[in-house]
Amino acid sequence: MAEREGAAAKGEAVPEEHENDGAGTIVSLGDGWDNDGGAGRGPEDAGRGVVVAFGQTMKTLRVRKGLEREEFGRRIGYSASTVASFEQGRRIPSPRTIERADEVLGAGGLLCLWKEQVERAQYPVFFQGMAALEKEAVELLMYDTLVVNGLLQTEAYMRALLDNRRPPLAPETIEQRVIARLARQDTLARRPAPLLSFVMDESVLLRRYGGRDVLREQLEQLLLIGQNRNIEIQVMPLDCAESAGGDGPFTVVTRKDGKKYVYTEVQGTSSLETDPERAVIAAARYGIIRSQALTPRESLELIERLLREL
Repeated sequence: MAEREGAAAKGEAVPEEHENDGAGTIVSLGDGWDNDGGAGRGPEDAGRGVVVAFGQTMKTLRVRKGLEREEFGRRIGYSASTVASFEQGRRIPSPRTIERADEVLGAGGLLCLWKEQVERAQYPVFFQGMAALEKEAVELLMYDTLVVNGLLQTEAYMRALLDNRRPPLAPETIEQRVIARLARQDTLARRPAPLLSFVMDESVLLRRYGGRDVLREQLEQLLLIGQNRNIEIQVMPLDCAESAGGDGPFTVVTRKDGKKYVYTEVQGTSSLETDPERAVIAAARYGIIRSQALTPRESLELIERLLREL
């Protein structure tokens, strides 16, 4: 455990840490591939190495198959330039693309062996543990105070947030973050459906990241998603005199085995709390926050009103 905590403190990935049933807090520092200041290997290097190695493997198999990039790209549904990006490790293919490439190249499952590692590499280091937990959660309780939760964001809203990052993110990094965040939203339609509860401050719905049209589309998406029976969206009104959410945003994750985790994130630093007692307390706090917010019906009515006023 000490070695894992030491690695986390240095900003290195801690793979499969969520499998650990011990109590404690896993801290991850840095912002993925963009945090490359200083000497030595940064936290982004492991992910980049996986993507580059995968790309080289795919290129080797393509060449052995006697396919030019253009023909290979046509068969898997991409341009030759995109294939080049995959092979050079500048762009990360989706799991479905990897499966298709494996089939076209007759790799016999060799490329598919990379799917899990490549998928993990698409996320910033500080979010990789949480991304893995999301995929196996039976319940997610999410409180947000600054921006719309990533599982609910439109693509335009995502791009607006990422464009506003300082220091600026590289264009290819923005593109990859958007692709990864859209992929995360498969959670909304997963079967069996997880129970998803979102509470957000009303101020989140007022800030016009990207402009009026971006916010309008985002509010419309919230209304649409809010119709799902397994999803509840609630708003904490600005005039609410009491709120248990003063400590900021957090997410409580419950796995199939009943184990709970608490995830928090701020300024490119994340914390994944594995202590059962703290997770239970966080879940109880979320229950109080939810009781103080508007009901799901009232919240959707508020969103509709804000949409009309835009």
